[in-house]
Amino acid sequence: MPELPEVETTRRALQPMVSGKTIDRITTRCPKLRWPIPAMLSDQLTRGQINGIKRRGKYLLFTLKDRPDRLLVHLGMSGSLRVTDSHADLRKHDHVILSLNDQRDIRLHDPRRFGAVLLDTPDSPHPLLQKLGAEPLDDEFSAELLKSHCKNRRMAIKTAIMNAQIVVGVGNIYACEALFAAGIDPQKPAGKLSDDEYAQLVSAIKRILKQAIEQGGTTLRDFLNPSGNPGYFKQTLNVYDRADLPCRTCGTLIRKRVLNQRSTYYCPHCQS
Repeated sequence: MPELPEVETTRRALQPMVSGKTIDRITTRCPKLRWPIPAMLSDQLTRGQINGIKRRGKYLLFTLKDRPDRLLVHLGMSGSLRVTDSHADLRKHDHVILSLNDQRDIRLHDPRRFGAVLLDTPDSPHPLLQKLGAEPLDDEFSAELLKSHCKNRRMAIKTAIMNAQIVVGVGNIYACEALFAAGIDPQKPAGKLSDDEYAQLVSAIKRILKQAIEQGGTTLRDFLNPSGNPGYFKQTLNVYDRADLPCRTCGTLIRKRVLNQRSTYYCPHCQS
């Protein structure tokens, strides 16, 4: 599933290619993805000039010049956005096509149809955006903020940092990697961390997400960036998907267990 680094990689790649371009036409080949595509989508966005692309958590927001409506896109489990020549053959799972005035398309390719294409306005944010927590790369996300959300809570710290109402975009891969980097047991109760551990964990989350973005995201299953190239962060994963392999730091075998219905990887020695 594309996580925050993959979504940010997509945003950074798309923005220079489509900013300033006008949406000539919107074609919906599949009217229902995770949620039905709004019937008014084409009327609200056609002839709009793309001003830029923002990201909120794992959501992309296409802003339009002199228009309040924004296009909200979520890539779901296997979605990708690509810019291609308008005359290029459509693929089976190209579900939504934004045809631009430079003879190119922005195409949402989503084999599993868990993605979303919706409308949003800044004055009345879509319900999907209203309860989102801090952006992990912003100064707002701090050890003090994390501690305030975790105080007296017994949930596992891994569950806490994957809670989008606390901090957005820390998916399973990066939660496992950040906890390893901070030397914290993913099962430790969130309210039991020391001040130093909160600080180390916040620092690790920021550092690992930045590294993943710089390297283009993580190559897992079907993630490709808008140029069709895979991400490369998987080369440096320390624990995720490495069950029964030796820890790169101490040699102890990496363990896997299910925590809150998610596969969790950790080193029992480094994270004791």
